[in-house]
Amino acid sequence: MEGAFSFGGYMNNCKNAVRIERMRLRREAGSVAERFPGVAGIVISMTYNQKGIRSILRTFNFSPSSYAFFRVDCLSKNCVDGGFDLTQVITTMARSHREMAKGVLGCEGNDPSDTHSDILYEVAIQYTQ
Repeated sequence: MEGAFSFGGYMNNCKNAVRIERMRLRREAGSVAERFPGVAGIVISMTYNQKGIRSILRTFNFSPSSYAFFRVDCLSKNCVDGGFDLTQVITTMARSHREMAKGVLGCEGNDPSDTHSDILYEVAIQYTQ
């Protein structure tokens, strides 16, 4: 019975380590105001698609005080280190003062199954000027 408890403790430690690392990355990203002066708000609307499950619609709102961390985890249970990083999309938009962008991103992780995922995204940026 001890082995089961040990494994559970190990899994909790791993989840804790991932959570701590995620917080560190968010803090290092700085705020939207620091990273993108002149941006009043960012809205990311995305549709998560994975073979065999119903699409999931998600919306993320960022204010100037929000962390400028634009990575969304993959929801596939078999995916290792996966996710969707919209940082480059948003950085390019902000530099060129674009207000809207749409596209598709595939998961960056490793999933041995054929049910890996992608997202359809739409990013809207409001500027202060």
